Amino acid sequence: MTVIDIPGSKSVTARALFLAAAADGTTTLLRPLRSDDTEGFAEGLKSLGYAVEQEADRWRVQGRPAGPATTDADVYCRDGATTARFLPTLVAAAGSGTYRFDASAQMRRRPLAPLTRALTALGVDLRHGGAEGHHPLTVRAAGIEGGDLTLDAGESSQYLTALLMLGPLTTKGLRIEVTELVSAPYVEITLAMMRDFGVQVLREGNTFTVPPGGYRATAYAVEPDASTAGYFFAAAALTGREVTVPGLGTGALQGDLRFVDVLRDMGAEVSVGPDATTVRSTGRLRGITVNMRDISDTMPTLAAIAPYADGPVVIEDVANTRVKECDRLEACAENLRAMGITVHTGPDRIEIHPGSPKPTEIATHGDHRIVMSFAVAGLRTPGLTYDDPGCVRKTFPRFHEVFADLAHDLGGR
Repeated sequence: MTVIDIPGSKSVTARALFLAAAADGTTTLLRPLRSDDTEGFAEGLKSLGYAVEQEADRWRVQGRPAGPATTDADVYCRDGATTARFLPTLVAAAGSGTYRFDASAQMRRRPLAPLTRALTALGVDLRHGGAEGHHPLTVRAAGIEGGDLTLDAGESSQYLTALLMLGPLTTKGLRIEVTELVSAPYVEITLAMMRDFGVQVLREGNTFTVPPGGYRATAYAVEPDASTAGYFFAAAALTGREVTVPGLGTGALQGDLRFVDVLRDMGAEVSVGPDATTVRSTGRLRGITVNMRDISDTMPTLAAIAPYADGPVVIEDVANTRVKECDRLEACAENLRAMGITVHTGPDRIEIHPGSPKPTEIATHGDHRIVMSFAVAGLRTPGLTYDDPGCVRKTFPRFHEVFADLAHDLGGR
């Protein structure tokens, strides 16, 4: 059995940084993720005048319920979608001043419109510097009264998360009616973390009522990243070995841990205990048809191992993967075809047929998840290379080192 220590969750770390900045008092984050995305979030908070102290395994954030310490700031969000969507929302609610946000070319291409329309509907003075619904943008903040909103979160659950976390910082609270929602488990992460910071959201179906009143600081332990763990679980399933990830068990917040259920359906043996999850396998995988709407960040992982199954693998309801760091659905199809695999795609689906993959250079499109997913395929198809292997710094800077150790432990097949 191989035990893998997975770094902290990106999603949890980003939410914790927002909540800590808005809370009354000093919050200590234990084992936060240190990656380009989370470092960018922390840097953005510092640009806004928040006090953030970063040690190796703990960060301390001095909360400012009244908003940023500065009334004028420029914030560069790098490639981080959570940074680019959460920080403008934070300053809109709690700030008093003018704040300019910009991001990388990759992040500039990613949409913001449902969120910025919602903020504008709440009375926020928000202006785009280029294309509507995209970075760069300027927020002239003066607080938010609150009220009722209707939101389409069918493109990204982060829009809803940003507004939920905003709610307690408004004068009257928020009532949000959601017409479409994707990646729903990420919203459950948000609600659970808000409770830990002292706010209880009332949910009735797809209507969320968020009370005013603010947050209280706490000590918060960041659990390992379930999406990242998926690469290692897939490696066990593909090679006929056993991998255990401690820190992700029955009480885990992250819905992406449900990826192990997909591996179970493909023939792997899965054990989810109170404090750890283990995947073991014979290496024989079954073809399946699976809806991955709620765990779409793990779609590339399944796509990368699909050719080694004994029948077609069909992944459905993943249209939102087309507006991530790249069009992940087409990126997977492109690379699988380059490996000699028959692939069919539709607007929200991909069908992958069994085959004998050949080594090629993976076109990463600068997307960390494409690199890490196809690294799993490389356990059965040696010789895969990447045009941008370093883009893993976004979420897991030491990925190649850790994965090489795993490959050595597993010994291939």
